[in-house]
Amino acid sequence: MAIILAVMAVVAWRWWQNHPPYGPEALAITSSLRFVSYEEAQAALGEEAHAPLASGRDELMLGRVSWQAPPNPLDGGYFAIFLIDKRTKHKPGTFGVSAPGEGAVSVGSAGVENKIAQRYPWMEGAGFIKVGETGGRTNGNRLGVADEKASPLTFVAHFPYLKNPSRETIATAPVAKSDLLLALVYMGPDGQVYWAQRLQG
Repeated sequence: MAIILAVMAVVAWRWWQNHPPYGPEALAITSSLRFVSYEEAQAALGEEAHAPLASGRDELMLGRVSWQAPPNPLDGGYFAIFLIDKRTKHKPGTFGVSAPGEGAVSVGSAGVENKIAQRYPWMEGAGFIKVGETGGRTNGNRLGVADEKASPLTFVAHFPYLKNPSRETIATAPVAKSDLLLALVYMGPDGQVYWAQRLQG
């Protein structure tokens, strides 16, 4: 009897641990994507942020993601915003970002995000690129949002034009809007993948 109760307690704890505090519908998320010039990108970001430098055949994608205040604070969890080239599974390497709240948004990647594609196959590219049996390498960056009040969020992603893009591990130009997946993922404070919401693509 004690063993059964222990097993039930573990199952209940795992359910509670991985149960999201709320779903994406609670946020009423809206989003947009469009290509812009450097001047348009800088104007959209405002004076407090800098647009990535672009030259020649480089491309800049302006994105906006907004949400209403969630029913609960993030409390150590975070939102991860991904822009993934569905052809290569690569993400941009450079972003310019503007959002309410100083230090509310970071640019980077985290190993725990490898679990996202395991649960949501359409999010392939969210984590690292697998190399061999146990290795991996980064494939660009995503935006990490540590403050639920950082809405509306505006970003500019840089897609550099390179002669040998096959050697790169970041998303490169030329890219079409239809090639891109924009998604918002809610990660829990202990690395739980609460949910992923497709926004564009």
